[in-house]
Amino acid sequence: MQFSGTEAYVAPRDLIIAVNAAVTLERPLLVKGEPGTGKTELARQVALSLGLDLVEWHVKSTTRAQQGLYEYDAVSRLRDSQLGDERVHDVRNYIRKGKLWQAFEADRKVVLLIDEIDKADIEFPNDLLQELDRMEFHVYETGETVAARQRPIVIITSNNEKELPDAFLRRCFFHYIRFPDMETMRAIVEVHFPGIKPRLLTAALTQFFEVRDVQGLKKKPSTSEVLDWLKLILAEDLDPEDLRAEGGSLLPKLHGALLKNEQDVHLFERLAFMNRGRS
Repeated sequence: MQFSGTEAYVAPRDLIIAVNAAVTLERPLLVKGEPGTGKTELARQVALSLGLDLVEWHVKSTTRAQQGLYEYDAVSRLRDSQLGDERVHDVRNYIRKGKLWQAFEADRKVVLLIDEIDKADIEFPNDLLQELDRMEFHVYETGETVAARQRPIVIITSNNEKELPDAFLRRCFFHYIRFPDMETMRAIVEVHFPGIKPRLLTAALTQFFEVRDVQGLKKKPSTSEVLDWLKLILAEDLDPEDLRAEGGSLLPKLHGALLKNEQDVHLFERLAFMNRGRS
């Protein structure tokens, strides 16, 4: 079972090696990188490439590890008992299966995505150590043990918002997705916009990387944002010459697709003011 990328996802060789190494080792693949570099999409494309179903668990700041296993709805059971509902005699009626349970009970191997694990509480990764290691967990309300029928391919993403525990890291195969260079970015764009004019693409990507290289940016534009920007450029039918800033401004055309906060916009305005002062 080998991942080699897909037509819709340009995967660098080192990323392909990392995915296949994690599959061989049967370890979770922990993927880090800047937001917008395709970490979440990687899981979808691995599933597509290998012909597997995808189970997605998107983690939030309020998410608890137990929710990935199951939740016992005691409130509903109490209400039903007051109403005389016969369902109360079987506690299984009040067990809500989580994403790990869904992945474990699947008849065939699946890809399990645990997305943005660093958003949750610091104890969240530690609370999943045994379940991800042994691929089983105990349901205390019913006394049963849920074990994986087929060991899922686990892909975990992190935006590096907080450090992950060492014990958790030891159980993962790690890969950092570097930001694409010019040639890789060109290949990514051509997948999404086949037939884009080479001169326009060169001019747009040159300007994009110049924006990313500006010192002091609070949020550098990402891959997903350059794709949005190019979509607007194509919709407006702009030429390479149209992308050049006018009137001494350093802000790119349609810059709202690239710059996402007022501090970065003000930074470009200050740089333009300083350039005018030197001239």
